[in-house]
Amino acid sequence: MHQLNSLEKRAAMALALVFSSRMLGLFMLLPVFALYGSELDGFSPLWVGLAIGAYGLTQAILQIPLGWLSDRIGRHKVMLGGLTLFAVGSVVAALADSVYMVTFGRILQGAGAIAGAILALAADLTREEQRPKVMAIIGASIGLSFAVAMVLGPLLAKWAGLSGVFWFTAVLACGAMLVVALLLPKSVNKAPMAETLALPQSLGAMLKHRQLLQLDLGVLLLHLMLTAMFVALPALLQNYGLVSVKHWQFYLPVLLGSFVLMIPMMIIAMRKAQEKGFFLLAIALLISAMLLALLVPGFTALTLALLLFFIGFNFLEASLPALVSRIAPAGQRGSAMGIYSSSQFFGAFLGGVTGGTLVQHFGYQALFAALAVIGLIWLLVASTLQLPPRAQRLSLAVSLTSEQQASALAAQLTTLNGVQEVTMVLAEQRCYLKVSSAQFDHTAAQAVITAAGA
Repeated sequence: MHQLNSLEKRAAMALALVFSSRMLGLFMLLPVFALYGSELDGFSPLWVGLAIGAYGLTQAILQIPLGWLSDRIGRHKVMLGGLTLFAVGSVVAALADSVYMVTFGRILQGAGAIAGAILALAADLTREEQRPKVMAIIGASIGLSFAVAMVLGPLLAKWAGLSGVFWFTAVLACGAMLVVALLLPKSVNKAPMAETLALPQSLGAMLKHRQLLQLDLGVLLLHLMLTAMFVALPALLQNYGLVSVKHWQFYLPVLLGSFVLMIPMMIIAMRKAQEKGFFLLAIALLISAMLLALLVPGFTALTLALLLFFIGFNFLEASLPALVSRIAPAGQRGSAMGIYSSSQFFGAFLGGVTGGTLVQHFGYQALFAALAVIGLIWLLVASTLQLPPRAQRLSLAVSLTSEQQASALAAQLTTLNGVQEVTMVLAEQRCYLKVSSAQFDHTAAQAVITAAGA
């Protein structure tokens, strides 16, 4: 929080609270539905997977459109509307007596796809040099909400049943609406759109960008593996004699241990500039976890497998968005992150379908074998990933009247020390730069713009 002003601190805390409360409600179903959903009409492993992953489908479809809408009617309106849908979906699921209505409720929950609006508002309310800190706070809140959900979900389900989990989720949504309405600062200006929201004219280019596609595939497979695993995990724990009310005693030490062991990986990868090596190691940990669960029966092996999985998962969950932001072309980060987020949620949907189908027709062992193969495919794809040098992103206001003037200015800026990439956007009157912070001279760049009459 160092160097954030009072507005940025308030925005960071309020947005993190909104984001994490919503994700907490979504995550709490993972460790409990396979057990407590058995009382619902139509229950089967396939429908367990569909109910768990259904929110991901509507999230993937609506993530980008609702981001665009927030730029037209306002971030607060989209966030309040999305949270209302999320609350309604939670109530529908809480009142459901069949797995089909629970799945419909989850679809409605996912329709409140406000992640793009939240991140865009975070950009609106922060200075460019402080923006990464605010984004990191929001990102950390998601990881914390997952850990809390693994503990709170089983406890709440034991006390109030599956419907109680959904009622609690509805209360969380209402609380988040109050935060948006009463605590969240109103935007006083807008950050450059291209850096915060997906733009239609940029989506085609992002879908052809090989390195970004590798990362999009990666986050899709990561969340596919996570969601598919939780179709089987709660029932397996119960089969090994761990009653549902004590599942939190399993999840808590595993998650804490994974965070403790993941942090040194992050530090070494950053300080020694070995991001790719540790990235591949994290994927290998996912594969090892699936193979251990497949080949070595027993509660101890399953515990170790889950520890390995979450070490890799936590590292990748933190690394992937940072790599997308780093690789995305100047002025197109919003589009790159929009496709990345949609891929993430679509992976959750596919994981539910895949996990439910495999468990229902072939059993738990087939699921772990399939996930190991999926991890191996990802490892092979990721081995060809090429990481560019670290860069800082800047956006400078310009005054341009023609494409020719923009091209000439871009050519001049490209010759400056430390400039890696220049993008001119006439419609926004903005110049986007990717620069090496150690070599770049901001004053020199501003002088070039002034001299060019821009």
